[in-house]
Amino acid sequence: MDLPVTAVGVDQPTDLIPGRVLVTGGAGFIGSHVVARLMLMGSQVRVLDNFSTGRIENLTDAAYGGLTEADVVSGDIRTPDGVEIIHQWQPDVVVHLAAQSSVPAAHRSPPYDADVNVFGTVNVLDACARSGVRLVINAASSAIFGSVAPHDLPVQEDHPIAPVSPYGVSKAAGLHYLDWYGRQHGLSYTSMVFGNVYGPRQEGSDCGVVSLMVDALLGGRQAVIYDDGTQTRDFIHVSDVAEAIAVACHHNGVGMVNIASGRQTSVNEVYDTVREASGVDSAARYEPLPWPGEVRNMALDTRKARELLGWHPKIGFTEGVRTTVRDARRRQAPSQILSPLWARERAVSH
Repeated sequence: MDLPVTAVGVDQPTDLIPGRVLVTGGAGFIGSHVVARLMLMGSQVRVLDNFSTGRIENLTDAAYGGLTEADVVSGDIRTPDGVEIIHQWQPDVVVHLAAQSSVPAAHRSPPYDADVNVFGTVNVLDACARSGVRLVINAASSAIFGSVAPHDLPVQEDHPIAPVSPYGVSKAAGLHYLDWYGRQHGLSYTSMVFGNVYGPRQEGSDCGVVSLMVDALLGGRQAVIYDDGTQTRDFIHVSDVAEAIAVACHHNGVGMVNIASGRQTSVNEVYDTVREASGVDSAARYEPLPWPGEVRNMALDTRKARELLGWHPKIGFTEGVRTTVRDARRRQAPSQILSPLWARERAVSH
């Protein structure tokens, strides 16, 4: 399956700062960083989140930047009521980050994964098309490319889409719907194909390998590495992702664009970096892969992002892991975290 690399009717970049930006999944790992960055940019931002994995505490930085309780809307993108804010508020830009983002969870329940990532995404796109949204920025994943031959790495945006996991299938379906809405309704879009995003605020039993390793070592547990650890991924820090999205808000749609480091890092290298950053010298435990369809190696070509958005990653992997370790240690001492009153009250209610 090939998806057009460039959206229909792509215009040249603009310097216009978007007035209203809605971020779905804005209380989540990536979304909360995006919200804070957009607030600094001077945009009026609202958050839509069902708080299944998002946390109100994640919005502390944005709250100090001016985000108010009224700007945070609780809603589920799978329901008409959940996306009603798009019709009511009529944002200029919708950053669509709400998703089921766990590969293991997708294997456990493909129907739930598709319900959120396909049906939920269609709900959002339909509301955007009907409400005259200028631009949709969508979060895709390198999982859409499936297993890629070594000579095709790093992967360019026009590489065939051939997912090998339920998660990859659902994210690919969202891309195809996005392309259809672009062609049928003139919806301008930028669909960012992320590498493996890591950094502060990533947590949960199904989260990314960097945070899983950090949490294990700081918690006195043995980290688990599946297979032999030589498999590679393209890791990108969440701050670089937030910056890419903020930059894209100044443009009209550029279609698919890779947002990553462009480099392969093995899981064994990840563990060595985490171990050094944490100061915990512990051997990892190696186990067989618990699910089929594992992609062996991955890296994304980022030249299009440089050429069309002027974006490039700034945070090196070692530095990024250190920030992740510092954040994990901070979260272990919640009494030291200061939040605005409304954020603390909302956190208690959730």
